Amino acid sequence: MATSCQGCRDGEDFPVPFTMAFHPIVDVAAGEIWGYEALVRGVDGAGAHTILSAVTEANRYIFDQACRVKAIELAGAHLPASSTARLSINFMPNAVYEPRACIRATLAAAAKTQFNPRRLMFEFTENERMSDVSHVANIVAEYKRMGFLTALDDFGAGYAGLGLLAKFQTDLIKIDMDILRGIDTSVARQAVVAGIVGIARQLGIMVLAEGIETEAELMTLKAAGITLFQGYYFAMPQLEGFAARDDLKLAA
Repeated sequence: MATSCQGCRDGEDFPVPFTMAFHPIVDVAAGEIWGYEALVRGVDGAGAHTILSAVTEANRYIFDQACRVKAIELAGAHLPASSTARLSINFMPNAVYEPRACIRATLAAAAKTQFNPRRLMFEFTENERMSDVSHVANIVAEYKRMGFLTALDDFGAGYAGLGLLAKFQTDLIKIDMDILRGIDTSVARQAVVAGIVGIARQLGIMVLAEGIETEAELMTLKAAGITLFQGYYFAMPQLEGFAARDDLKLAA
């Protein structure tokens, strides 16, 4: 059995109160909500920057743990028991010391709220170069063994690119919105996305297009073979709430 790590023993309460907003992930082929991404917000609805600016090396671990627990508690309380939608939680790889030890609070929250942990997906949110890629690869492997889905966020931007994908493969990649913006009128962007989709298909990785704002973007990406989408085109994030299918804007 995994023992507690130093972060578990040293953590104190995160100094800034926060909650979560939930943004739907849509499967356009099925016309259904595939999942929801949990996005940190201030209790008054303030943006993520207000909270993230308070994260330090000293409190990174407890913040990461508190985000997981808060997201699961809200999902357990507000998602219908009949729902099969996944819950996607952002996490910081450098806040995970030992995957099996650091997941215990997550599993305890899921058990308490009767939320099926098999519906959890974890997204990497590291915006800086990962200091220890082998550690991150180990987290991905352990999470897969434990039955969770993993996702590489902002693919194609910053350090989340082909180099990481060559070293380890998550279950899903989320193509960064900067690559997708205006794709309906850009041959270059269409070619880049076609290449990403082709690589993902060969590796057995799902592809999600994030940040969709227009129907033209949606239709172009559907034609490229993408079926999972996220963006303001469909719905806005809801503070401590979950959009229903009937709340979504879906193209014909």
